[in-house]
Amino acid sequence: MGNRSTTGGGRPRVSDVAAAAGVSPTTVSHALSGARAVNAETRERILAVARELGYVPDRVASGLRRRRTGVVGLIGDDLAATPFAGRIIEGARRAGLERDVLLMVAESGGDAEAERDLVSRFLAQRVDGLLIARMYHQRVDRPAVPDDVPVVLVDAAPEPGWQVDAVVPDEAQIATLACERLTREGHREIAYVGTTDESRAARGRLIGVRSALGDAGIALDEGRLDFCASNAAGGREAGGRLLDQTRPPTAIICFNDQIAMGVMQAAARRGIPVPAGLSVVGIDDLRPVADALDPGLTTVALPHDEIGRWGMTRLLDRIDGTAPPVGDGVHQLRGWLVERGSVAAPAVR
Repeated sequence: MGNRSTTGGGRPRVSDVAAAAGVSPTTVSHALSGARAVNAETRERILAVARELGYVPDRVASGLRRRRTGVVGLIGDDLAATPFAGRIIEGARRAGLERDVLLMVAESGGDAEAERDLVSRFLAQRVDGLLIARMYHQRVDRPAVPDDVPVVLVDAAPEPGWQVDAVVPDEAQIATLACERLTREGHREIAYVGTTDESRAARGRLIGVRSALGDAGIALDEGRLDFCASNAAGGREAGGRLLDQTRPPTAIICFNDQIAMGVMQAAARRGIPVPAGLSVVGIDDLRPVADALDPGLTTVALPHDEIGRWGMTRLLDRIDGTAPPVGDGVHQLRGWLVERGSVAAPAVR
């Protein structure tokens, strides 16, 4: 394939790729667009020739024919300050590239008016659809988007009355994994530190903790239930209150890894070793925190990459008309346990 050239020496065209690959221009178009099935061997030959010739599809012409731009917009509420935003975006970006779709990303800063402006700007660019993303699991009002523009909610659920595709973490299952990790080690005096933030994540994780402990025959004592700000300072305060009890818990489950970091700091201030004197489990798998702690924090990872991928895939299926009918349910994705060093069997008292 080393000496192929294009007709006229200009920008390679579909006809040039077809001639070099020994197929029809129609077959080249089908192979490059994925619009119709092409024999796998033929498709690979066409792709190799296209790469060698430097052929680049004309997105403008293709978009005019299909009445599409091949571009999807994602609007997030707090991308810059959220450590997981990159994973959600990367999952969506890769799923888009697999189907020759580009992702444009913008941030509203959590401001409703700014989000409305971004929606208008994306629609003016004639994006094929929109991903509306939140950086923590919450409800979302319907934006001012025409009915013919597909929308998928990412890490968010719609307000009642709005039927739309949406994907979120399975919060109860995630909290259940944290509980089961401790009960397997024999812990029964377990506390939970939740967040004072009102969110679906907060409610779902508390439900999961109560249910999992109940299944293990353990009632969550209200005295071992504390709430704080979703950061290390909150964790230090809540952890201190729990560890200063006459009979402190042998293990603490935390709403997130930042709270867990504060709980571990509270234990260190009191000379309580982790995990020999106290086991701690977080939620999120915030790696800069979980890996940096000593010992490393055992935590439950949230499926951020998968959420982004699912959202983009469903949106593209909706654009192509191949997605199932929109139902009332919100799609939930499961988390998984990440073992480090903060859990051990309870010490004998």
